[in-house]
Amino acid sequence: MTICIIGGGVAGLALAIGLHQRGIACEVVERDKDWKVYHVGIIVQANFVRALNALGVGDAAVAAGYAYRGARFVDVNGNTIAELPGDTAVDGLPSDLGLTRPALHKVLTDKVKELGIPVRLGVTFTTMEDYGDHVELGFSDGTSGSYDLVVGADGNYSAVRKAIFPDAAPKFTGQGVWRYNVPRPEGLEWSDIYIGNGHNGFNGKAGYCPLTPDEMYIFAVVEEKGNPRFAPETLADEMRARLAGYGGILGEAAKAITDPALVVYRPLEACIMPDPWHKGRVVLIGDAAHSATPHLGQGAAMAVEDAVVLAQELGRGDIPAALRAFMERRFERAKLVGTFSIQLGEWEMHPESAGDPVEVTDRIRKKLAEPV
Repeated sequence: MTICIIGGGVAGLALAIGLHQRGIACEVVERDKDWKVYHVGIIVQANFVRALNALGVGDAAVAAGYAYRGARFVDVNGNTIAELPGDTAVDGLPSDLGLTRPALHKVLTDKVKELGIPVRLGVTFTTMEDYGDHVELGFSDGTSGSYDLVVGADGNYSAVRKAIFPDAAPKFTGQGVWRYNVPRPEGLEWSDIYIGNGHNGFNGKAGYCPLTPDEMYIFAVVEEKGNPRFAPETLADEMRARLAGYGGILGEAAKAITDPALVVYRPLEACIMPDPWHKGRVVLIGDAAHSATPHLGQGAAMAVEDAVVLAQELGRGDIPAALRAFMERRFERAKLVGTFSIQLGEWEMHPESAGDPVEVTDRIRKKLAEPV
């Protein structure tokens, strides 16, 4: 069995490691010749730690980030409303972790290099022909290859998805997310989520999460009517405006947002594919199959879980059966995350009809802590 993985991000690298564990030959094709990721923080939970541990990199990920006690919901002044502590022993590792995207990228790329898995940088596919028992790919560097399976792990704007499901595309949800890294206050051991819609003219939420002993990141997820675009030099001012009026640690941290070049803003665009995520000998994983909003902090976790499960099923040797089993194990779980992530965003934009975000977040956290 020979597999081509299109995309050298979280999902693609995790799959490459999982396939190597089972003696399955694979190569990774990544269009970015520099193989870099943007510098933002991510929040991960018990299921992410368990999945990375299955790939042999759980300890490295924990060492690269900062383990914290769990999530708290607080009011606009920073007063605690509810605490959602994490399970402190997932395969012997902490369950709630903050780390930077580059730190996670380094953990995965270091492992891929250690294992000697081929990675082709600055290259992508240009043609794809599925012959039923194999797929022929042509590449942008003029080469070609024949593979038993092609995996699209190329993110929310997946070229592989466009090739096999041309009508599927991410859609703007109505919100945008703002991120900025700042010093971590001494003693901060929680990821706090501030709720209190509309108090400063922006429906949404904000918060922070520790990333390292010295660093944390702050975020704002707010309604952005009309999906606006912002001039780069205005980003720091725009982010501070969305955090105006918050108290507590967040209010102090927002004062450090001074460099517009360090603000990362992204409109939230989601694409949750129906079952199946595959067509013939081509399958999608990670954000290519089920990009959701960040409301549950599960994007990276879903990608790594996809990789672990697909590698397990392909290890049984029958590709069509493996793809069916993969969907049986993954579809409802990923759909749960995507559906409730978008629902939480809808409640933030329409507080007059909102449900209870604390109850939903707690319930989904507990559900996802269960093994796949």
